[in-house]
Amino acid sequence: MRLLLVRHGQTPANVAGRLDTDTPGPGLTLLGLRQAVGLAEALGGTRVDAIATSRLIRTQLTAAPLLLDREFEPDVHPGLHEIEAGALEGDTDRDSIRQYLDTVFAWAAGDRAVRMPGGPDGHEFFGRFDADIAALTAADVVSPADPDRTVVVVSHGAAIRTWVAGRATNVSATFAADHELGNTGIVTLDGSDADGWSLLDWAGMPIGGDDLDDPTAHDPTGETLSEAHRA
Repeated sequence: MRLLLVRHGQTPANVAGRLDTDTPGPGLTLLGLRQAVGLAEALGGTRVDAIATSRLIRTQLTAAPLLLDREFEPDVHPGLHEIEAGALEGDTDRDSIRQYLDTVFAWAAGDRAVRMPGGPDGHEFFGRFDADIAALTAADVVSPADPDRTVVVVSHGAAIRTWVAGRATNVSATFAADHELGNTGIVTLDGSDADGWSLLDWAGMPIGGDDLDDPTAHDPTGETLSEAHRA
C-alpha cells in the first residue's frame, strides 16, 4: 500500500522559529491556509482511501480542504502528534533547537534511550506513532489484494522525519537529518506495517508549488540538522 505522510501547513510558531509542541497548538497562518488548499488541489488526481490527522489543530486545519473534497469525516489519532519539546517548549534560541533536533535524530539512528529534556524518550515516541500507523494499515483495514490503497497522514515535521528514518528500510538517520521538510511537504512510502516500509519520494517543499513556500521563515522542526548547528 501507499502511505503519504504530510506535514501540516505553516503556523505562527513556524514563522517565529519557536518550538511549539503543546496541545492543541496554534492554528495556521494565511499562507498555511493557502497551503492546505494547495494540498487538496495537488492531490486531486491521486487515489486517497483514508485521511488521518494528529490531535493538534494545525493538522486538522491542513486536512480540512482535502477531507471536504473527498467527502470524508475527520479521523483524529492520538499518537500522531509532534515530538514534545519538554523543557525546551516555547524556545527560539539556536542552542535549544539544536538540542531538540540532536535528540530526535539520535532516536532515528537507534539510540532511543536518549530523553528530551523534561520530555519523552525515543521508545515513547516510536511506541505511540507505530501504534497509530499500525491501526491505519492493519490487515483487516487494508486488503492484501489492493496494493494501490493510499492512506494520507497529516502530521508534523520532526515526527515524520524521525519515524521514517527509524522505520523505512532504505532511509538512514543521516538522510532524514540532511533533508528538510517544509510545510505541506510529503514523504511517500510503499509497503506495509508487517512487511516494512520503503521510501519512494521525499518532497520537502510545499506540495502546491514554490509560490506556497516561505523562505524567510525560520522553521525549527522542518530544517536540516546542519542548519540547526550553524552559528
